[in-house]
Amino acid sequence: MKPSSSGALAAAAILTLTLSSCEALFPERKGELRLHFAGGEYTASKATDAALPDTSSFLLTITDELGATLYDGSFGASPGTLLVDPGTYDIRVRSAHFDKPRFSAPLFGDDQCVVVPAGKVTDVRLRCRQVNAGIRLNIAPDFLTACPDGVLYVASDAGKLLYTYREKRIAYFLPGAVSILLNRSGVEKPVFTRNLAEQEVLTVAVSAVAASDNGTGGHLSIAVDTTRNWTSDAVVIGRDGASGAEAEGALDIGRAREHIGAQDVWVYGYIVGAFKTGGSLVCEAPFPSATNLAIAARPSVSAKEDCLSVELKKGSLRDELNLAEHPAYKGRKVFLKGDIVELYFGVPGIKSISEWQLE
Repeated sequence: MKPSSSGALAAAAILTLTLSSCEALFPERKGELRLHFAGGEYTASKATDAALPDTSSFLLTITDELGATLYDGSFGASPGTLLVDPGTYDIRVRSAHFDKPRFSAPLFGDDQCVVVPAGKVTDVRLRCRQVNAGIRLNIAPDFLTACPDGVLYVASDAGKLLYTYREKRIAYFLPGAVSILLNRSGVEKPVFTRNLAEQEVLTVAVSAVAASDNGTGGHLSIAVDTTRNWTSDAVVIGRDGASGAEAEGALDIGRAREHIGAQDVWVYGYIVGAFKTGGSLVCEAPFPSATNLAIAARPSVSAKEDCLSVELKKGSLRDELNLAEHPAYKGRKVFLKGDIVELYFGVPGIKSISEWQLE
């Protein structure tokens, strides 16, 4: 005998309620996404002609596998931990906006694709290298004599820059074809083109031979100066090999958590607050205590679990670094040499500090 339509509807309703209850009791768990740079900032053997930026000012974009943007802003303002649905995420960091040629503007960045499982923490270490390219002209004195009406430009499809005779700076471009253009009496033509790769900085010697009275000569000479051509792969922001032995290789917050028990190591972070008795974190003035600090991977962090606690023993250390008397220090970067302990105010911490540097 077939069940009545009302009975079927009732059974369907019971099944729906049962499934809804199960979903409520066992929701798909979120994953945790944590980002930090892979070590202290440093410059190795070859440096660019511009200062390396603070990683807090890097531009961070996080998108999911469907292209939806989860975060688009500065690294320093991003949360220490992002709760996300399980899935694949694209992470992009850049030291600045760069869409057209500029002088003295090396661009650093990283691109990673990560998978975040349900209920687990995915720790992403960003290790940035230069991602644009540069060209520098070495213009010989005879050029102005031979081509008094000549004007040089360096150019790509994204734009061009006037390169004067006295210019010494590096002109930076996105990787690809970069040309030297010669403009004489309003007529412009390319005299040299080279495909530049990421991290490559090319020095090009430019000279000219004036035309003689009999009409010979009068040509431009272009040569790559191989003695001054270099690839800037030695300039790196973030390194996996940071040991904490020196301030230049200080451990960041994520790496410090992996080195519980280490002694006399350098750790760096941003001052974000202080702990009060009972262990709660205060991130706004007035600060409750001069005896401790909380530091984090970025100035915007306010969650206790994303911080390291710092013991400020009585003396010059406490006098110089405490937030109770120096609230303006909030957001400043600090380097500390001490012992990493498992728990201090309920989170991993740094004690027995022997040296410090405040930026």
